[in-house]
Amino acid sequence: MDYGDGFVSKEHRELLRSVSETADPLSASPLQISITPRSPKSPKSSSSPRPLKNHDKRSHSPKDDRPKKGGYEGKGIWGGLLETSDEGHNPDPNDPNYDSSEDWEGKNMRKAAEEEFGEYKKKATVIIEEYFATDDVVSTANELREIGSPRYNFYFVKKLVSMAMDRHDKEKEMAAVLLSALYADVIDPSQVHRGFAKLVESADDLVVDIPDAIDVLALFVARAVVDDILPPAFLTRQSDSLPEQSKGIQVLKRAEKGYLAAPLHAEIIERRWGGSRNKTVEDVKVRINDLLVEYVVVSGDVKEACRCIKDLNVPFFHHEIVKRALVMAMERWQAEVRLLHLLKAAAEEGLINSSQISKGFGRMIDSVEDLSLDIPNAQSILRGLISKAASEGWLSASSLKSLPFEQAKHKQSQSVEASVARDFKLRAQFIIREYFLSGDVEEVRRCLEAENSPPSPELNAIFVKRLITLAMDRKNREKEMASVLLSSLCFPAEHVVNGFAMLIESADDTALDIPVVVEDLAMFLARAVVDEVLAPQHLEEIGNQNQLLLISRPDSSSIGSRVLQMAKSLRKARLSGERILRCWGGGGGTAGAVEEVKEKIGRLLEEYESGGDVREAWRCIKELGMPFFHHEVVKKALVRVIEKRNERVWRLLRECFGSGLITIYQMTKGFSRVGEGLDDLALDVPDAKKQFKCYMDRAKIAGWLDSSFSIDHLITNPQIY
Repeated sequence: MDYGDGFVSKEHRELLRSVSETADPLSASPLQISITPRSPKSPKSSSSPRPLKNHDKRSHSPKDDRPKKGGYEGKGIWGGLLETSDEGHNPDPNDPNYDSSEDWEGKNMRKAAEEEFGEYKKKATVIIEEYFATDDVVSTANELREIGSPRYNFYFVKKLVSMAMDRHDKEKEMAAVLLSALYADVIDPSQVHRGFAKLVESADDLVVDIPDAIDVLALFVARAVVDDILPPAFLTRQSDSLPEQSKGIQVLKRAEKGYLAAPLHAEIIERRWGGSRNKTVEDVKVRINDLLVEYVVVSGDVKEACRCIKDLNVPFFHHEIVKRALVMAMERWQAEVRLLHLLKAAAEEGLINSSQISKGFGRMIDSVEDLSLDIPNAQSILRGLISKAASEGWLSASSLKSLPFEQAKHKQSQSVEASVARDFKLRAQFIIREYFLSGDVEEVRRCLEAENSPPSPELNAIFVKRLITLAMDRKNREKEMASVLLSSLCFPAEHVVNGFAMLIESADDTALDIPVVVEDLAMFLARAVVDEVLAPQHLEEIGNQNQLLLISRPDSSSIGSRVLQMAKSLRKARLSGERILRCWGGGGGTAGAVEEVKEKIGRLLEEYESGGDVREAWRCIKELGMPFFHHEVVKKALVRVIEKRNERVWRLLRECFGSGLITIYQMTKGFSRVGEGLDDLALDVPDAKKQFKCYMDRAKIAGWLDSSFSIDHLITNPQIY
């Protein structure tokens, strides 16, 4: 039927609805598509299809210039000029401003859209026919991706189900399995929702060709709910949008009351069509749970667990493995390391692809609030799991939604009385100001023990925030003193993380008083990492807590986002540690400037080398009061060992590492700095590289260095250390 009489076919209606829904509502295209209803003068026909609603009511007849239903099309009416609706508008040839080129362009656009949708329908039908013949889910998914035009995928959903409804149970089961496989990975959830909505709307037409269409379609809807590709709310929302006498209402009622309300409904629905693979979703879930329990409790064999995952032969359902592993890790904290190791191994082998991993984490984020009823700290545990997975490289943070964040102030209101927090803030401010005058770290420690005993995580976080806020509004001396104090207090990393999260959260307000807040706060963050107050992955955790994941929001203009970006950039720079240490001049009551500390390290090594006592040398290193600078001790000691082949200095390093005075991070950094200067050292010691490799192997055996540390890796990526 042509457009002249004001009606369109169902195919055209679907096409035009798709175009209107996917168009940008703010675009300023010269012509938008609209459908003209039957002229008021035309006779009514009960058998004619209903015209489309919510479009311009202008008649195609040039003679019919009466005011239209909108109330603003008539002569002398101002409503049309003031209308800001997004509805389409057809050019009127009688309009003095009529431009025939615009009309021609609009017709071409409509024709192109029709052709594109028609081509998609043909290809979709062929793909579905081939799938019913081959039962190959992977090939079908790839072919659908190749078509493109994801905005038309709702038609694929509708066509797949409608074709399966008129076939045997095998094809019905195949259609249900395919939808579950394509969900989220190939077909967007909104397109699945829309496809089923159109199926329900067309139930009156389906009954004509398929007598049991109501029962079959109801079962498809119920199966979609059981397979988690349709939300249960779909039934209620769709019922509200349908006429009471519609067959679609009967479909939804049958799905809700006849299938989903029955006892053991999931198992009944899954087995209703027998299954083309002789397994149901519930069966697979049971097998997944069994293999995870066996892996955690009994074997711990990663290879065997991966083999069991592969034997399941459900690559489209691997997100369930991820989700169940995360739930088990949150319920059994002892099993966390094993389960994350299994997921990492499966991801690195390509057994579980990145989209399934992201989907599993996404499902956990969606259900974490319900999980909090059984695991009170579920959100913080999940945040930690996301941080670990992202830092190890097998989870893309950009693919995840924002985790529901419990504001720091809300946490404080639950665990700390508001009056206590307010009094502590005032007292903390007094303590910090006294410290800036005296530089006495021990006095600050004694005052905190008196004011905050036993130590409260919330009050410690408040102290961190107040310390850095006051320092940012002062000179470099106070900034250096604040960093030294933060390193000396030895707060738990989690408390410091919460303090910095509060600082990042309020950075936009702080900028009103301190214009350079971005530079200063970024430097404080980087300095905390250099001083080993925080670990590098804590920067990501701070971003997660404040919903400022930088990877997912690269265009963010917020000050907090810029702070985190700059802190990471400072950490990645070559020789970043020394530069960050020198940024404020090193004048906060420490052992002195960096150069002075280097001289002291050199003198104590000389004294020890000439016959000094190892315990005395150990005490001198400790009294330097700069644990974040111990890599300089490692560097100078190792150079002396290579130059003079003096085993006494090596024994000093062994003593320092064994007592915990020098950490593995500082040891690795010291070795890496020597490795960077091997070419220069080889000018004085020809076999320097050979000796360095020998001592590096000894350090690995002793546990000073990670087994992956090597000269080649160091040369290609020196800044990693």
